[in-house]
Amino acid sequence: MSVSELPTKEANVLKGHEGGVLAARFNSDGNYCLSCGKDRTIRLWNPHRGIHIKTYKSHGREVRDVHVTPDNSKLCSCGGDRQVFYWDVSTGRVIRKFRGHDGEVNAVKFNEYASVVVSAGYDQSLRAWDCRSHSTEPIQIIDTFSDSVMSVCLTKSEIIGGSVDGTVRTFDMRIGREISDNLGQPVNCISMSNDANCVLASCLDSTLRLLDRSSGELLQEYKGHTCKSYKLDCCLTNTDAHVTGGSEDGYIYFWDLVDASVVSKFRAHSSVVTSVSYHPKDKCMITASVDGTIRVWKT
Repeated sequence: MSVSELPTKEANVLKGHEGGVLAARFNSDGNYCLSCGKDRTIRLWNPHRGIHIKTYKSHGREVRDVHVTPDNSKLCSCGGDRQVFYWDVSTGRVIRKFRGHDGEVNAVKFNEYASVVVSAGYDQSLRAWDCRSHSTEPIQIIDTFSDSVMSVCLTKSEIIGGSVDGTVRTFDMRIGREISDNLGQPVNCISMSNDANCVLASCLDSTLRLLDRSSGELLQEYKGHTCKSYKLDCCLTNTDAHVTGGSEDGYIYFWDLVDASVVSKFRAHSSVVTSVSYHPKDKCMITASVDGTIRVWKT
């Protein structure tokens, strides 16, 4: 993918949130996106047509993260009210509320079968919840972190967490093994490469770090943006050719994966860019900001 094919032209602005937007995520096929924020709501959009479809309200505090199942029928959310909500997308009904975290919940993810939700909490734990059971107790608690867990990724058999304690920890559920990679800086977001061989970690020293998952080796560092006090998303483009992430000054950065050079940067928002989500197939991305908007970018 050449630099000219990166999505840097604004195609739509999605407005509706009252206050900062904390996360915006494409669904699995990229036709829709979900957002959540300070106004305690989750919103479903068609980003390509710029249309707001539905609003989900039930959280008592800000909503920090949202994730939708591969078949788009259910979503999960979490936030400042210490709860994880499991929703029916079409009716907007909360099917289940999972309570158990002793602090605010920073991130949520479904497993690939959409049978389990894993949440990352301020209480230094990862918790796994069974969506099919009527029990509200977690089926697993991972509490080996020594500070707030900010972000979580899942593979078929592993749970990966990124923490303010400076570690990215991988838990292999099949054999009960934990591997810890210490980056020496607070980690506020992790994401996986599309080939699942690497983890990209956003750290609070304004550096993104790329780790080899099998060896834990630090492959590359990406710099130029500002990330010192906010939780900012980072991800790889769908071809794994570039790394992208937001900055506290409202800019979006694109780096070359291999040589870590900044290949593109542009002012995307008037305030902190909290979230970036890259389309699973097309040259398209969405960004969200403290300024209350979600913006859709195309080539």
